[in-house]
Amino acid sequence: MIDLLEARMEHFDEICAIDQEVIGDFSRSKYLRTAINEKRCIIQQTEKGITGFLIFTNDFFENCFISLVIVKPSERRKGVATALLAFYIEMANTPKIFSSTNQSNTSMHKVFETAGFIKSGFIENLDEGDPEIIYVKLKN
Repeated sequence: MIDLLEARMEHFDEICAIDQEVIGDFSRSKYLRTAINEKRCIIQQTEKGITGFLIFTNDFFENCFISLVIVKPSERRKGVATALLAFYIEMANTPKIFSSTNQSNTSMHKVFETAGFIKSGFIENLDEGDPEIIYVKLKN
């Protein structure tokens, strides 16, 4: 059983644990709590628990923006990120969906390309020496 659904506060601790496993600390817990409370967080859940989550906004130059996709390390390369992206693309209410990743994040570049996103530009100076690559998905 695999479910894609809106995160609720009952999922908060598990989402924070996954985030901590990936980034090494709990520094984004306030950000994650806000996203859940504002109904901007989607999870993929199996009988084993949450395998990944996606956070989005709807105010990127009047377009949707996926700001974070995190997959539990033990669940990577199993289609979790692609499933989260596909689910969000279906529910997004603008014809363009944007997202980004660091130039060095080759795994996420492959996920975006698999999901039909195309490169749309870059931003320097967010992370020193590692430009942020912007992607866009045009809804059909």
